[in-house]
Amino acid sequence: MDLIALLGLIIGVGAVVVGNIVEGGTTSHLVQLAAAVIVFGGTFGAVLLSFSFKDLNIALKSLKYVFFKRNINFNETLDLILDLLVIARKKGLLSLQGELERIKDPFLRKGIMYVIDGVNPNIIRESLYQEVTAYEELIRRAAKVFEAAGGFAPTIGIIGAILGLIHVLKNVADPSRIGVGVATAFVATIYGVGSANLIFIPIAKRIINKLEEEILLMELMIEGILGIEAGINPYYLRAKLESFIRERQEERV
Repeated sequence: MDLIALLGLIIGVGAVVVGNIVEGGTTSHLVQLAAAVIVFGGTFGAVLLSFSFKDLNIALKSLKYVFFKRNINFNETLDLILDLLVIARKKGLLSLQGELERIKDPFLRKGIMYVIDGVNPNIIRESLYQEVTAYEELIRRAAKVFEAAGGFAPTIGIIGAILGLIHVLKNVADPSRIGVGVATAFVATIYGVGSANLIFIPIAKRIINKLEEEILLMELMIEGILGIEAGINPYYLRAKLESFIRERQEERV
């Protein structure tokens, strides 16, 4: 579990609830079933209309990028690549066949298998980078689902507010029903704007941030795999890969 993501969600939503209480309100003031149905139901319907079932399924699965950590350890991966390089230089590329079981990452394992099979380096690079591109496109589409939800929710919140005000105007003669309509109107706006800026858009941004880390790791693996295939000096490869990581991380700042 990624406690930072969970903490951010709790603080964001909690700040709104606590602020309401400080102003003299109660949590019950923020609970309006009609407003929730309008905003969240409407947002879900708009997203459903905008994306395919495949995109929605991937978006749901991509939530693991938000709330669960993947152990991305560049140094550990670098050490493994250099260890494989040393073995390949001493015993030959075919000796890597016996090292496949210790390679847990499927992407790195596939690249090493290409090397063992004697695939041309240019083909290895092209094939692996195509896989990176396809994976990146897949996850970015998942992030776009949440970005779209963040765009729809405030507008649908306004629709909920207008419906609430219409309800108020239709029942001006009945004061007991005016309060319910006004509450629905304003709470719908809070639901729309709040869910967009505290949940949907931050989730999309976090998915992209996690994706960039994974892409960097995959690119590191590709450069390492090609280094193993070429049989270059381990010290040179370490310096090259460390420089590669440093430059890419600086580009993100």
